[in-house]
Amino acid sequence: MIIDTHAHVGHMIGFNMTEADLLYSMDRYGIDFSLVSNIEAAEHDHKGRKVPFFLRKPQNKLLRKTLEIARRNSDKLGVLIWLRIFRETPDEELRNMIAENRELIYGIKLHPFHSLVAPDDEKLEPVYALARDFGLTVVSHTGGNEQARSIHLYNAAKAHPDINFVMVHMDLGTDNSEALNLLGKLPNLYGDTTWVPVKTTVEAIKRCGSEKMLFGTDNPIDGKDTLLHNRTGDRSLYQQYFNELKEMISPEDYENLMYKNAVRVFGIRKETG
Repeated sequence: MIIDTHAHVGHMIGFNMTEADLLYSMDRYGIDFSLVSNIEAAEHDHKGRKVPFFLRKPQNKLLRKTLEIARRNSDKLGVLIWLRIFRETPDEELRNMIAENRELIYGIKLHPFHSLVAPDDEKLEPVYALARDFGLTVVSHTGGNEQARSIHLYNAAKAHPDINFVMVHMDLGTDNSEALNLLGKLPNLYGDTTWVPVKTTVEAIKRCGSEKMLFGTDNPIDGKDTLLHNRTGDRSLYQQYFNELKEMISPEDYENLMYKNAVRVFGIRKETG
């Protein structure tokens, strides 16, 4: 059993991640269930420039689109709501959509790198109220700019102990040391494996226990064979997770990482027997 807690659909800022490619990849590489967010909610590009006006789509429209994809594939896909927190706040329509489709929705996605708003900004309080009211886990990109440093997500998790938070990437593009140091300090703060070296995950398990890390990939960010090779054809990092890691940790720890933690943290209603 493998649950990928960090997958995508959508066409934006140089990426084209289709429903078909995601489903192909899941079938080809043995992923049983994925949590997807829609990259079309990104508000700034990789250089911090605002996405052009003609490409901007309201977060409620994007949620409806993502829900349609998940409903077509409810045995394989669940939804993470990517919020456009630079420009929008949750409104009554969004709240109603969550209530009406709660069985498909598992969490809220923040992207401080593409929104330029840190998770501990007071602007996020309506988001956390929404997460609390519906029992949703909050996942957030970490790494790449000041707003996306893991310390800001830690601050948010500390201020909201009744909500689970996930540090996606464990500070992408760094040695992961800050995220590792924060991981064990709060019971409601978790990490994920998206582009995280296997050695970092092993160290996280050693320090904090295998209950603190979740398997995630960014699939299909490098195309339908993201889980096999990167864009240059080199072997994917995730092949190490599928193969070598099994020899580095116990079977119990491996099962926690690859699916059991996801079931517990997100309340995933996927048959795991």
